[in-house]
Formats: sequence, C-alpha cells, structure tokens
Amino acid sequence: MSVRIGYILKRYPRYSETFVVNEILAHEAAGLDIEIFALRPPCDTHFQNIISQVRATVNYIRKPIQGRMSESLNSLVPTAASYFWAELQEASKVIPDFWSKLAYAQGEQASTVYQAAWLAREARLKGITHFHAHFGTVATSVARLASHFTGIPYTFTAHAKDIFHESVELEDMQRKLKDAATVVTVSDYNLNYLQKTYGAAAKRVQRIYNGLDLRQLQYSSPVDRPPLIISVGRLIEKKGLSILIDACAILKRINCDFQCQIVGTGSLEAVLQQKIQDLGLQSTVEIVGPRPQNDVFKLVQQAAVFAAPYIIGQDGNRDGLPTVLLEAMALGTPCVSTDVTGIPELVRDRQTGLIVPQHDAEQLAIALQQLLTNPALRVKLSNQARQLIESEFDIHCNSAELRAIFDAAEPMTLKEFVIRNS
Repeated sequence: MSVRIGYILKRYPRYSETFVVNEILAHEAAGLDIEIFALRPPCDTHFQNIISQVRATVNYIRKPIQGRMSESLNSLVPTAASYFWAELQEASKVIPDFWSKLAYAQGEQASTVYQAAWLAREARLKGITHFHAHFGTVATSVARLASHFTGIPYTFTAHAKDIFHESVELEDMQRKLKDAATVVTVSDYNLNYLQKTYGAAAKRVQRIYNGLDLRQLQYSSPVDRPPLIISVGRLIEKKGLSILIDACAILKRINCDFQCQIVGTGSLEAVLQQKIQDLGLQSTVEIVGPRPQNDVFKLVQQAAVFAAPYIIGQDGNRDGLPTVLLEAMALGTPCVSTDVTGIPELVRDRQTGLIVPQHDAEQLAIALQQLLTNPALRVKLSNQARQLIESEFDIHCNSAELRAIFDAAEPMTLKEFVIRNS
C-alpha cells in the first residue's frame, strides 16, 4: 500500500501557522503524498505567500446544520441529529464493525464524534495510511477517534497553548498521549514538562524542532542597518508588546535614536494604539498591520534588532518556539527575547541573541539600545544565530525525522487500547 498522510488541522490555512506550511512543503519536496483535513474554514483576512506552493488537496469537514420540525407541513426538516445519524450510517458502510467501535467515543463531544466519523470515512475512501494532527486540542481529538474507528495510526505535534493553557484537561491530554503512536513536541522544555506532568503516558514523546527552508532565507549582515526595531506577531497578551512600547518610551527618554515597527493585527490593537498615543510615541512607534510573508522578510532584514518580549499570559497561554524568531535569526537580524518555554534553546543569551526577564521594560530597553548602537555585537550574535539555525532548524532535516516516525507507526489493537486506557 502506498503511503498517504492525512494532516488534521483545526483551521487551514492560518496566517500565523507558517510552521505547518513549511512542514508540508518539505514533505512534498521529499515525495510524500499528503491530504489536508481542516475542521473549520479559515477566518484570517490575510494569508502568507507560501500557501500557494502547497499541492495537497484541502478537505473541509462538514458540520451538522441546525434544523427544526415543520408543524405546518407535519414533516421533518433535517436537523443536526438527523445529519449526525446520516454521517454515522455512511461511515458504517466503509468501516468494518463501526457500530461496535462507537464505544470508543464515550465522553467525547458530539461534534468531535461527527467529525471523526466523517474523517474516518473519507480516510478509508482516499487511502490514508496515517493521521498527523497539529496541536493537542480538537484536531487531535478528531484524529484519535478516527484512528480508533479505522485502525489508521495517528501522531500529533504539541506546541504551547495546547500544553500550558488553563483550559487543558489533564485526563484528555493523557488519553491522547497514551493512544498516539508517537507524539512530537517542539522544544526540550516542552518535552520535560510533558514527561514530568504525565509520567508514563508521555514516554513516546520526542522533540523535533520546527524548521525553515533556508534556501528561501538568505543571510545579510546587520553591520550597517539603520536604528530600526521590528516586532512581528499577533497583537495579543503573550507577545508582550505593551512592554515593548514601554521600553520604547524609555529609549526616547534617554535620547536614543530609533524607530519601531510592529507588524501584525489582533485583539489588543486598539489598546496598544492608545498606549502609543498616551506615551507620545506616534513619531517613533508604528503598528503597520499584517503583511505578506515576503514583505515581512524585507522589513525584518532592514532592522537592526528584532524584539520578542514574550510573556506568560494570565491564562497560562505562551509561545512555544515562534517561527518568526527562527526567520529573523536566519535573515541576520539579532533578537532580544525572554526565557519563555523553549526560547532560550534558540535565543541563547550573549551567544545567538539577548535574553531579558519577562515584564521588564527597563532591561528590554537596555538590550535594545546595546544592539541599536553596537554593530560589532549585532554581527557577532547574528553570525552565531545563523549557524545554529543551519545546524538544528533546517526543515528538510527535521521533516525527515518526522517521516521516520510516520513510517514506524503501527495501528493500535483493541487489546492495546483497553490496556492503555485502563
């Protein structure tokens, strides 16, 4: 049987999830046959250029629609329940012993069961041999259940919000870790956390870093860059952009020559714009909105320093290993960041970048000033950063590790399922 991988994603495409696209493109370059299954349609207003290079077909999983009983016609108009039942009936036509396997769905939400049945049927019809989901949330819930229905093994990649957010249900994550053929996570920090938190259930977790296609990211020395600070990311709490604006106010107060551009959009945009105005920074700090990936690369490579003052949000949300940091380092722009999750594995203080404490605008300002005013330090850090990216974050090397995991995965028998979940 030829190998066909079903990628299970909550939404596809997503502006902020270039790491998924990088991974799929690397697989396709190696000849892997991929089919994408998205639980929901995209909701972003902008998309990255590289999405157009993906050859895989995208399947959007249908959701049951709401209906009602027509009293005037005394007939049944289709309801969510009738659509749900029809999907189960269709799945049973192509999946042996489907009705007995529905016991696997105990405790799952109705929408997860519906989508898993749809996915299971489509996977059988399309000849899918392995499921891989990104994020240990709903995409993995659906992949796990579809795996039990079909006998197709599944793996998933755990990132950050799906591990650390206050909404994570420990028992649910434990089931997913136990049942997966293998679990991948993106940093040693995450690996250690999962093993400490879930013990034996996390014994099959492996660390594989996200990666970049370095052929698309040419290094440029930062020696002669203008005093420009750039930050790229969603305008949400965990990005720490409020602290960056405070640091810019400090730089202005000490008469440091600089400009700051913030690229992105998000729920805190109005709050951040108001803060810029309140601190009188309109002439030095600008929120420029979202930009296509190629434009972002140009902006990053024009800057003297990339600011990534990430924090742990009040709800536990935090970044894992942001792709934009990898990209900045590959392009030759030295980075200032914080010690959140696995970031120090990438931004190694005084070696490949500078690390400052979370929520510390004063230390952030000092680090930014150092890189704005010291070309030799910029060059030293950026050279070493590029070397690290080339040695540990090449997507073609790292995706090969993931394909080896796919190849080694075997279906779980009913006996194994019972043992793991007993």
